[in-house]
Amino acid sequence: MEARIKWVEGRTFVGSSGSGHSIVLGSRNGDDPATPGPSPMELLLIGTGGCSSIDVVMILERGREPIEDCECIVTAERAETDPKVFTRIHMHFIVKGRGLAPAKVERAVQLSAEKYCSASIMMSKAAEVTHDFEVIDTSA
Repeated sequence: MEARIKWVEGRTFVGSSGSGHSIVLGSRNGDDPATPGPSPMELLLIGTGGCSSIDVVMILERGREPIEDCECIVTAERAETDPKVFTRIHMHFIVKGRGLAPAKVERAVQLSAEKYCSASIMMSKAAEVTHDFEVIDTSA
């Protein structure tokens, strides 16, 4: 796996993945509150939530569960002093479908957290990572 990060100007960078995808990232520049894209720390959260979301959807699909939508809201706390690492990360899954079995959604979230999601398992080495979920039945 490989990535390349190229400085554009100011606090703007373009990150390119080995698979050919690019994303603009950066941080505030001086007093300007605008950012050119997500910060590297935000990208870590996006990647962690994305990794686990992919697992949850795949596990439910393999189990032939009628999943229609999955959203993961990731919140985090950081240390107050440099290097300001994440100290807590919480992932809240909102899973929608017609007659989804809550026990199977719970199992999918658990399997992702404990076995499959390399990103969240790696992050758990530095921060407390927690998960919860809610199931929304769309058949009503």
